[in-house]
Amino acid sequence: MRFEVGDTVAVLDDVVKGVVTEIRGEQILVKSADGMIFSYAPSDLVKIGVDQNELSKYSDIDNQLLKEKLLENPKGASKFVTSKKEITLEVDLHINQLVKSTKGMDNFDMLNLQMDTARRKLEYAIQKKIPKIVFIHGVGAGVLKMELQYLFQKYPVKFYDASYQKYGLGATEVYIFQNPN
Repeated sequence: MRFEVGDTVAVLDDVVKGVVTEIRGEQILVKSADGMIFSYAPSDLVKIGVDQNELSKYSDIDNQLLKEKLLENPKGASKFVTSKKEITLEVDLHINQLVKSTKGMDNFDMLNLQMDTARRKLEYAIQKKIPKIVFIHGVGAGVLKMELQYLFQKYPVKFYDASYQKYGLGATEVYIFQNPN
């Protein structure tokens, strides 16, 4: 994606939005709403169009509308599956399983909600010593799958495509390395 000075952008792995102030080779300087200047690689940024800019105000985690949407379906779409004395947590990250309506949410907000849900469920599984968790993310353009893989690299886990027979192409299985203590 090509960026120019003056473009309104959002950061993929953070809740930072701002305006491009300078481009230095492969680094783009972004000035946030509170005046802070951050440096990012172009692959970490996404342009926000005029219409999206109005909608992206809902991406703030402390936003009341987003909190209400989360309360509509607080448990998310996760369930436990047991087979051969092995417990597996299944988490469906399709946006329609996480909220009743996506009205007022843009793609950035939906991705952030899906990633926050995945992070919470993964940390829950680690805390409760659940050995396997399957994230059902769908096929789509692969953005959510790539973001999940980036997230999994930060944890003591091994991840791979889940069973094609059971989930098709749109699921990732995560094996959690358990601490013997």
